[in-house]
Amino acid sequence: MRMKCLNLLALSLCLSVIAKAQDTLRISLRDAIEIALSENPTIKIAGQEIELKKTANRESQYGLLPEVSFAGTYSRVIEKQSFAINGQVMRVGMPNSTSGGLNVSLPVFAPTLWRSINLTKKDVELAVEKSRESRLDMINQVTRAYYNLILSQDSYDVLQRGYKQSIDNYNVIAAKFDQGSVSEYDKISAEVQMRSYKPNVVAAENAVSLAVLQLKVLMGMDGDTPIKIDDNLKNYEHAVFVNEARDASNDLSNSTSLRQLALSHTMLEETIKMKKSSFMPTLAASFQYMYTNMSEDLRIFHYKWIPSSTAGLTLSIPLFKGSNFTQLKQAKIQLKELEQTQLNTKRQLNMQAQSYRNNMQSSTEQVLSNKENVNQAVKGRDIASKRYEVGRGTILELNNSEVSLTQAELTYVQSVYDYLVAKADLDKVLGVEGDYLVK
Repeated sequence: MRMKCLNLLALSLCLSVIAKAQDTLRISLRDAIEIALSENPTIKIAGQEIELKKTANRESQYGLLPEVSFAGTYSRVIEKQSFAINGQVMRVGMPNSTSGGLNVSLPVFAPTLWRSINLTKKDVELAVEKSRESRLDMINQVTRAYYNLILSQDSYDVLQRGYKQSIDNYNVIAAKFDQGSVSEYDKISAEVQMRSYKPNVVAAENAVSLAVLQLKVLMGMDGDTPIKIDDNLKNYEHAVFVNEARDASNDLSNSTSLRQLALSHTMLEETIKMKKSSFMPTLAASFQYMYTNMSEDLRIFHYKWIPSSTAGLTLSIPLFKGSNFTQLKQAKIQLKELEQTQLNTKRQLNMQAQSYRNNMQSSTEQVLSNKENVNQAVKGRDIASKRYEVGRGTILELNNSEVSLTQAELTYVQSVYDYLVAKADLDKVLGVEGDYLVK
């Protein structure tokens, strides 16, 4: 019985370990972006804003429909009307008057209402474009966070390899020192080299943890959800050269900033038309069907209700309203300001796009140079190691070769990262979502 319980306990522990391993979410850049676009609260709020604008548009359209209402009135005569005939005063009317029925009104000619409907349609389009801006911004943030995470992982791997190599060097030199084949200075130098790596490795490990947490926040995930990224910056090296061969024109036709300004420009034009339509007459149709009763008492259920109905048209011609003129002038001034803003924004976006392209070109050249630098540093480290083994080199040469190799590898991954981040920022400025994977 005891053995059976132990077997069950061991089985449950195994299942727990397997479940934890299965809970680890392995994600790619595409996965990270898709999760963020579906789970991040910012994107959800943008979607709700679109629904809010659509509801406002439907509300303005309902203004074209007839309005139906029930109206009921009751009045009590305190002093009856009187008039004199042949010297006699006559009083007329009933003390109680009650009426109730339906009122129907329908706009026949309402230019301001029509312009308002067009304005709310453009407002919906603007909300959709703002949602697209939130989407592009989220893609940019997640892409940068993803690249920052793999940069942190690659930097940690480089420092970890350097730290491991320094430990191996120290163990070899310490053994030689015990045999009396190397000096104490070599042993001390190797130990200093080994210990100098440790703080950088710890800092790099903390950077990885922080980068993971930042990516989780953007993805709308809980901090305790384990994720793993099997990726490195070397996988993107050839994308640097593939993208450099593409069209280098700064096409701003998809720029969300310019699109929003263009929609705002159209909305201001519609606003001006709406302000002008306030000078035009309006025509409304109405229909009324009422039941009326006048009596001496308040016995409602014994009333004799008399039906009546009326139909008519109401024409309203505005003659003067001072605020219409000032509001129209304000809208025209705002339109001129917006035109200047559009021109200035386009210039700034062109400058930003060109700046990102320059950064990409510079990073491309650096990737080529740094890759060759890594190859040379590897050769230098191997030569220094062989020279030291045969007694032709010094510990200083060996330490310097290790440091040079570590720095060369860190500089290489940094140059690839700089290119990818510049490309992500360029995609945001140009208003393109990119391919998620530039590999």
